[in-house]
Amino acid sequence: MTLRPLRVPLTLLAAALLAGCSQDDAPAAPSNAAMPAYAAVARGRIDIEGGLLKLTMPSDGVVAQVDAHEGDHVHKGQLLVQLDLEPAKLALDTALAEQQQAIAQIGTLEARTKAAGLRASRLEQAAKAGAGDVQSADDAREAARQAQAELTNARAAAALAAQKVAGARYQLALRSLHAPSNGEIVQRMVQPGATVSPATGPLFVMLPDSPRIVRAELNESFVGMVHEGMSAEVDDDSGSGLAPLKAHVLRIGRVFGASTLEDDPQVRANTRSVECVLTFDQPPSTPLRIGQRVLVKFSPRPASTTQH
Repeated sequence: MTLRPLRVPLTLLAAALLAGCSQDDAPAAPSNAAMPAYAAVARGRIDIEGGLLKLTMPSDGVVAQVDAHEGDHVHKGQLLVQLDLEPAKLALDTALAEQQQAIAQIGTLEARTKAAGLRASRLEQAAKAGAGDVQSADDAREAARQAQAELTNARAAAALAAQKVAGARYQLALRSLHAPSNGEIVQRMVQPGATVSPATGPLFVMLPDSPRIVRAELNESFVGMVHEGMSAEVDDDSGSGLAPLKAHVLRIGRVFGASTLEDDPQVRANTRSVECVLTFDQPPSTPLRIGQRVLVKFSPRPASTTQH
């Protein structure tokens, strides 16, 4: 039976790792002792769930102050950028004045409606007792209904004014950009005095304080050999001498795609791979940079032993 060669540049490395430790002149070993060094090998890169955050300004305006710089570690809710607040404050003051006017109108109409209702009730009772005319009672009832209608409209206007106040406060809040989580400012692309808008693009690139993961490109030849929960060894692919890190498979993708980590363009175009995400067993003691190239070596299942 002949082994089909792998169609990736990792072929020689994988063949060496999977060959085991036997030599031609070594004595024959029991069949259950011949274990390959690794079940599969894949290239990967260091990443975090969701990737880097690109923070844009949710409103347009002129930048008044910038309170974060590249390399700063920021906390969730910390102010990063603030636009000129004067236009939003003027809109809020106008909305508050309209709300106060509507509330005052409600007070006046409530008193009028109460008085009109009492007058209509008295004239109706007088008309029933023969001490007053029916027309006056009818006119009083109509005046009470009109007063009630005006009061209803005033309450609706007050509710609309309250909505305007809430909208003005919201627009005021949109003129400040806050950190969505704890993390490090990787890049800053804004200066005081600049005119910005949501269409301007990101003002900051932020690296959240999230656990590092590995995104490995698992060649189609290895897909059947790797499973969720499988142990693996992660080595630095740059040859920096970083000690291997222990990890395990978190999930395996269900969609094939082109390789992005191969250096040869022709190989990238002809290689199909599945994304395999791994998480470290322990937080790495050495800082790992996002995008750092690594080599992932998947440990084989241990050979089963027979109990005697």
